[in-house]
Amino acid sequence: MNPRNFFAELKRRNVYRAAVAYGVVAWFLTQLTTQVFPFFEIPNSAVRFVVIALAVGFPIAMLLSWLYEFTPEGIVRTEDLDPVQARSVQRVTGRILDFIIIGVLLLVIAMLIVGRRPFYSQSGESISQKSIAVLPFENRSEDKANAYFADGIQDEILTRLSKIADLKVISRTSTQHYKSAPENLPEIARQLGVGHILEGSVQKSGDTVRVNVQLIKAANDSNLWAETFDRKLTDIFSVESEVAKANADQLRAKLTGQEEKVITAKPTDNPEAYDAYLRGLAYTLKTGGITPAKSLGAQKYLREAVRLDPKFALGWALLSNVDALGYITQSLQPTAALREETR
Repeated sequence: MNPRNFFAELKRRNVYRAAVAYGVVAWFLTQLTTQVFPFFEIPNSAVRFVVIALAVGFPIAMLLSWLYEFTPEGIVRTEDLDPVQARSVQRVTGRILDFIIIGVLLLVIAMLIVGRRPFYSQSGESISQKSIAVLPFENRSEDKANAYFADGIQDEILTRLSKIADLKVISRTSTQHYKSAPENLPEIARQLGVGHILEGSVQKSGDTVRVNVQLIKAANDSNLWAETFDRKLTDIFSVESEVAKANADQLRAKLTGQEEKVITAKPTDNPEAYDAYLRGLAYTLKTGGITPAKSLGAQKYLREAVRLDPKFALGWALLSNVDALGYITQSLQPTAALREETR
């Protein structure tokens, strides 16, 4: 067949229109599934299946548009129509395809307009279900001075969760305003733009710790997962790791081998060094900006932490940060010795 005649035949049989219509509808369905499926917690594999099915269906749709025509009597083979009837039917089919293309394009435009409206970013439909905010943990220890420990455990769990790339984790700066026993969790989740809230409490007595945690789905204020951990101080790292992994599983977040290695890492084998680290960390987490009292308190305990464990890299890192900020803001005496310690 002459190439010119072949392309003319493609045009006459509305194959070009069918290709455009199929492409527009396929794009619309892809956008729809990627936005709707996560809301109903349908796994990503279903979205991939839809995309693959649409890709495989394209050549099949083109073949059918070449072979068949829509007529008042139903679908018939193009070859079975006489030339006059074929031209009439193909004009009608072309108009139908034009209407389909225009209709879907209008839907796409409407979707884009709605997606750009200010309120949309705060609506439940647009909030990723792989998003979480870790609220400040409640200190239930009889000794209220142990509040530092609850703050530290919450921050360490948040830090481990933030290492998972597939999760959206709200920073502690945004969540610390909800420290006093929050009640309306769905409203807090809406304000933070997350689908889930993790809250908990810590009770420390001597060398034993009880950690209660629960994961709340904001959409219906339901409890997805809860656990109580009774551990020795020497085993507190496993609690932080288990909580991070359990939440990743509940939110169906992909966890790479490297990420799992990072969130299960044990920063020190010395519980006294870790306790000193948490005390120093608590000073850095206090609100109200950098002050000499906070900088000196943090520096004191972090120096103790790295003295107890000279290989405590996390302790050294935070001590360096405290020294640097203290030197810059002059909340610590900006001496040459402090500059060298920071270095």
